Amino acid sequence: MKWVYIAAGIALYFKMIIMPNPTAEWSDLSIVETVVQDSGVPNAVSGIIFRNRLYDTIFEVIVFTIAILGVRFLLANEKPTEIVYQFSDQPSIILARLGATISTLVSIELAIRGHLSPGGGFAAGVAGGTAIGLIAITSSSEWMQGIYQRWQAATWEKISVLIFIILAMMTLLGMELPYGELGTLVSGGVIPLLNILVAIKVALGSWAAILLFIRYRGLL
Repeated sequence: MKWVYIAAGIALYFKMIIMPNPTAEWSDLSIVETVVQDSGVPNAVSGIIFRNRLYDTIFEVIVFTIAILGVRFLLANEKPTEIVYQFSDQPSIILARLGATISTLVSIELAIRGHLSPGGGFAAGVAGGTAIGLIAITSSSEWMQGIYQRWQAATWEKISVLIFIILAMMTLLGMELPYGELGTLVSGGVIPLLNILVAIKVALGSWAAILLFIRYRGLL
């Protein structure tokens, strides 16, 4: 059998060397233009993530949710720390909160206009989580925990995941919203809504992880 494997390997090698490259047949076709026309949004990356490979994106959101649950499970039996490391000098606090303000504005911009320009839900969620982290290292952990519970952030995180999965499954079944005019804010069907939902999910999930690490480890 060893010689059969060797012969098959040699045959495959000559096949790759001798046979022409089929990519030449695609020279007149723009993949980016095809994705833009198919998804109805100028940002081809968003079109691929939330349409062409939407099935994969659903599980990416689920995996992130499981990761946050894993953090809670990992730290569930630990004793809360008594020492929390935070910025104490005023210049660092001012700069951190200024950075948090900028990150928040960037997060909103990426979530709302992510289907029109570079950005999207995941990038917006990361920017939002960065803003929360900068606030966390300059504020009281009890105050951060109080706001998290007062606004029921954990509940909204779960709701955003459920709505995302429902809208994604409807899209996979062929039920889509009107595309609208290409390049306008209200366009692309369900893609802008999916962007916003992913941004909410990632930002609130990051908030939960930050609070847990501060509570049980005393640092981010």
